[in-house]
Amino acid sequence: MTDRVIRPADRSANIKYAVRDIVVLAKQTEATGKEMLYLNIGDPNLYDFQTPSQMIEETYKAMKANKNGYAPSSGLEEARQAVKREAERKGIKNIHDVFITTGGSEAIDVCLAALVNRGENFLTPTPGYPLYTAIASKIEAEMNPYYLNEENGWQPDIEDIKRKINDKTKAIVLINPNNPTGSNCSRETLQEIIDIAIEKNIVIFSDEIYDRLLFDGEEHISIAALNPDAPVITFGGLSKNYFAPGWRIGWGVVSGRESQLRDYIEAINKFFRARLSANHPEQYAIAPMLDGKKEHLQEYLPRLQRRRDITFEMLNTIPGISCVKPTGAFYAFPRIETDKDDAEFVKELIRETGVVVVPGSGFGQKPGTKHFRVVFLPPDEILTKAYQNIGEFWKTYQ
Repeated sequence: MTDRVIRPADRSANIKYAVRDIVVLAKQTEATGKEMLYLNIGDPNLYDFQTPSQMIEETYKAMKANKNGYAPSSGLEEARQAVKREAERKGIKNIHDVFITTGGSEAIDVCLAALVNRGENFLTPTPGYPLYTAIASKIEAEMNPYYLNEENGWQPDIEDIKRKINDKTKAIVLINPNNPTGSNCSRETLQEIIDIAIEKNIVIFSDEIYDRLLFDGEEHISIAALNPDAPVITFGGLSKNYFAPGWRIGWGVVSGRESQLRDYIEAINKFFRARLSANHPEQYAIAPMLDGKKEHLQEYLPRLQRRRDITFEMLNTIPGISCVKPTGAFYAFPRIETDKDDAEFVKELIRETGVVVVPGSGFGQKPGTKHFRVVFLPPDEILTKAYQNIGEFWKTYQ
């Protein structure tokens, strides 16, 4: 009998994830015996950062107490209340729902699926995290990217946002602090986005997963705190601020005018009820960490800032490479001045030097510009060696 090919769904055709895709080439290069320097994945636990012991103890206690069945579909009440308190400390008011999810990515996925119909669109930042383009493909939404302005510290380009909104735009995504650029939005920028969203009746998706990882005394402002009437979903989680990405615990906070959001909130919860629950025992760590002193950040933030400084200073000494100074998260998005493709640059860099970064095209960028993303989580000596290797490679690459 002849095997017949099983055709995948068309919606899978445009799903790409450059961060993971580049690992295939890296592993091939590693197999040749070359020393590898991985600056590609934003997982702090691969380096010298550890999940706070209190989180582990609280989860272990829950497991020992047999809290290993299903949780409520929206999450443990004590965890939801802790997330609400944290949101209120950030100045967010008019909160109508809180849900605990399998990582922040599930919250974003469900909230977009409950809002955007096939053929409609939502605005996504460019550069931005590839999750959003993958979700757009899955729900058969139209892509509608808006640019971040490199000349203005990677702030959202307000005029470009205004140009991109049309009658099928349902939401605007804000990643703040931003992955992959490490930028942190100013109050003025956030207020302009709020004004646009209210005028155009669109929902703001504010991805704030890195909101405590800031440098140089920077202040993080939650966009929902600027106007209690604006329809905003604020996303967070334990992955980055609390150094536990593998736990897959995230959340969403819905705020704004209740009469405007009532039907949408019910649609979101239909999805959550259908998937039963997020991881259960890990939810017992949420309240102690959000309400606690967060002592781990006192150790880790200076370490991250030092590595940010190494990254910014060393990359900017390489002629033909320039880097805007990151003010948050643990990423930088340097620009390369070359006629060659940035994906080819990264492939050659990996093969020749073992330094693994991700091409800027995997995150989106303005036409005519080329970048790559680095993760500055690795120890100082690894970063220093990696940037030295990039500098030597660049001399012969152009």
